[in-house]
Amino acid sequence: MVCYYHSERPAVGICQHCGRGLCAQCAAVVEDSLACKDRHEEQVRGRQLVAARATVQAKRIESGYLRNALFYGLVGLVFTGFGAVQYRFLGLQAVFFVLIGLFLLYAASANLLEGRKYR
Repeated sequence: MVCYYHSERPAVGICQHCGRGLCAQCAAVVEDSLACKDRHEEQVRGRQLVAARATVQAKRIESGYLRNALFYGLVGLVFTGFGAVQYRFLGLQAVFFVLIGLFLLYAASANLLEGRKYR
């Protein structure tokens, strides 16, 4: 690959904004990325900022799913346990509590699995 601006020079990297090959003279280092010197440095800086914000947001989303999973799991265990203990006293009415508990445990596992996507 050769430099887009100097076809006689070999490229040392690719601009993160336009994707053109750059020689050492045309390349500007912007936070571990390359950009066309005096052309695309601000755009690459902006892209880096957006990527950093997206990483922070993903961690917030992940923690929200974890909190939901813990809440649904605990409430699901309470409902399932209550229904199981009260079965001999309430009969079929206790099955309703067990079913609600199992549904909440399912919701907890779904939230936990969904939160893993944001790691």
